[in-house]
Order: sequence, then structure tokens, then C-alpha cells
Amino acid sequence: MSGIVAPAARRRMSVTEASVPTLARGTKLRLDEVRQRWVLLVPERVMAPDEIAVEVLKLCDGQRSVAAITDHLADIYTAPREEIASDIIAMLQDLADSGFLVEAVKP
Repeated sequence: MSGIVAPAARRRMSVTEASVPTLARGTKLRLDEVRQRWVLLVPERVMAPDEIAVEVLKLCDGQRSVAAITDHLADIYTAPREEIASDIIAMLQDLADSGFLVEAVKP
């Protein structure tokens, strides 16, 4: 192989509080009207994130940093920020490792 890397793989990230995540090309968060449940559509499969994961994914808009997402959720859920940060980073890292989440391209 010539070392050609797919665009999503080039943009995979190591998630930190400074990361600005966005869903990768071909990955979509949608409300399944029939089941009245949010689903994450990824190439060739459908994932059913839990309620809190949906809240996190809705905030992965390519504008907010992980720190901003953490602050927002810590306020809403009145939970310890450090605990929320570690949970969010772990979840987002799993998605990034699978290629479903990438670092937003800076303008």
C-alpha cells in the first residue's frame, strides 16, 4: 500500500478537553419517529445511544470543545465536573476510535 489514509482516519483524534468534536462524514444522529428513540446512523449499522449519550452527541456540533460540553452538562445534571469529564472523554474516545467522531476542521 502507498500509505493512503481515508479522510476520517486522518482526522481521528485523541479526545481531550480541548478537542472540538463533530460527527464523521456518513455518521448521523437522528430521531427514529417509529420507535420514538434517537439513533446514531453509522455506515452499515445503527446504534441506539442512551439518553445521556444523545445529549452529549447533540452538543458535538464542531463548535463546542469537550470542556464546554462538560461544563454545560455539569450545570444541567448538577454532577461533579471531573466525573462528567471522564465519562464524556471515554465515550467520545470510543466513537473517535471507531471513526464515527472526528476533530472539527478549523476554518
